[in-house]
Amino acid sequence: MKVILVNGSPHKHGSTHAALQVAEQVLQEHGIDTEMYWMGNQAIVGCTGCGQCRQLKKCTFEDVVNEFRPKIEEADGFVFGTPVHYAAASGAFTSFMDRLFYSEGGRNGGADLRLKPVANLAIARRGGISATLDQMNKYPTISEMPLVSSSYWNMVHGASAEDIAVDEEGVHTVQVLARNLVYQLQCIEAGRAAGVERPEKARKPWTNFVR
Repeated sequence: MKVILVNGSPHKHGSTHAALQVAEQVLQEHGIDTEMYWMGNQAIVGCTGCGQCRQLKKCTFEDVVNEFRPKIEEADGFVFGTPVHYAAASGAFTSFMDRLFYSEGGRNGGADLRLKPVANLAIARRGGISATLDQMNKYPTISEMPLVSSSYWNMVHGASAEDIAVDEEGVHTVQVLARNLVYQLQCIEAGRAAGVERPEKARKPWTNFVR
């Protein structure tokens, strides 16, 4: 089994990376293969709603979003981490997630994301985390992806990588989060071995509020 941890910070080895490392250590201790994926610090264009992904089966913009797409197939689960910027996920992370989930999920089937568990993690010096988590949780919960929880909201406080270890409750929260992700992955694997079939993807009617 493999989990990909996505670092949505422009700082490769900052506080977000340090928090993800806590989760990665627990995953590895339980025999889960991991990959840390950094989105980089270059600008990521937002989704323009062009709809080309329906035909292309990928985003029309060739950047880290399409670079990441093949990794979806090899992953059994995900941990998405972002710093908090203005009480929201980072701008680059938001653009990344908007385009990834729009092009891969929903009307395009989302076969490679569907039913794979997700743990979201927000990191801040002080406030804005609950609003950020609310934003992050919308992506998997519209894509039929099980959302992993912990003993507290999935947050760690710290302005630097060194600060993360000082937030003992935050570290504990991430450790519990990672263990719960391991448990979900093991349950899925056990179910598959026992012959439990994945539910078929149901065709969704496309409506608005007036018809």
